[in-house]
Amino acid sequence: MVSAGDFRNGMTFEEDGNVMQIVEFQHVKPGKGAAFVRAKVRNIITGSVVEKTYNPTAKFPTAYVERKDMEYSYTDGDLYYFMDPETYEQLPIDASELGDNFKFVKEQMICKVLSYKGNVFGVEPPNFVELEVTATDPGFKGDTATNATKPATLETGAEIKVPLFIEIGDKIRIDTRTGEYMERA
Repeated sequence: MVSAGDFRNGMTFEEDGNVMQIVEFQHVKPGKGAAFVRAKVRNIITGSVVEKTYNPTAKFPTAYVERKDMEYSYTDGDLYYFMDPETYEQLPIDASELGDNFKFVKEQMICKVLSYKGNVFGVEPPNFVELEVTATDPGFKGDTATNATKPATLETGAEIKVPLFIEIGDKIRIDTRTGEYMERA
């Protein structure tokens, strides 16, 4: 059990049958009345974020979210198969459980599969990936007055904005959390 007075960023707990994670919290002691805790909490399953106030003595059961490293193997229709590197067991995950940033993942990449009480609710790709540019327009010399970018298609089919000097066949590093170009690899 965790009390609202002990909240910390990133902590997970159960509330009304939902798994919540603290995004931000603040202990408030008004001049008049009792103290309370104001917190921004994210429902881990749905992804929605709400702001709530709690009595500091309120107690909630701790929720243990399992993060397991698994290798992305292949796709079959709407199912994406992940392999446990220890047991070689295949785990099918529906496309609806994958986030938008999964478009940067290619086969044989290690991802974190998130589950709560055996139910998979999400997949976290690596923070940074190196991918090859398969299609982009040629850049023009001298066109560098500003931070100009152009669209590029990557080997996974994802499209991002890259600097003008990037050519087809270049390997680049991408931050999967923001979907932005970082550097040449």
